[in-house]
Amino acid sequence: MALDRLLDQGRIGPLHLRRQEIAALVAHQLRKVQTDGQCDVHAWVIMPNHVHVLMTPRESLEILMRHLKGPVARAANLVLNLTGEPFWQAEYFDRTIRNQEEFRKIQKYIEANPVRAGLAANPEEFMWSSAEGRGLPGAGLEPCKQRG
Repeated sequence: MALDRLLDQGRIGPLHLRRQEIAALVAHQLRKVQTDGQCDVHAWVIMPNHVHVLMTPRESLEILMRHLKGPVARAANLVLNLTGEPFWQAEYFDRTIRNQEEFRKIQKYIEANPVRAGLAANPEEFMWSSAEGRGLPGAGLEPCKQRG
């Protein structure tokens, strides 16, 4: 838990995602995998050193993560002049959401992340987030509504 709090505060690890052009690459790729029908993106936040996404995959999670992380890593490494360097951690954390209450709790956790990290006074102020129904920047795509 202490490591999670440090991660959420954006004080450890590479902070490349705090750069607008890098965060925009992540947002673009989230738009792309949603537009391509690979997943439904319900909630998201791009923090300085990590990303949270609440999504429903429409293909295997392994393939989806490769389509999400691979293009971002290549483009970000070019921007950062780190070609050939790993950009993302090799692993990712995933979990199955079993009911609507858990879904709403996780959505709220994701969108409140910038507030807990001291990056915004309220979730709606943070640009790189789905808070208040904000779609993915530049696409006009709203986060998907919860089904069922």
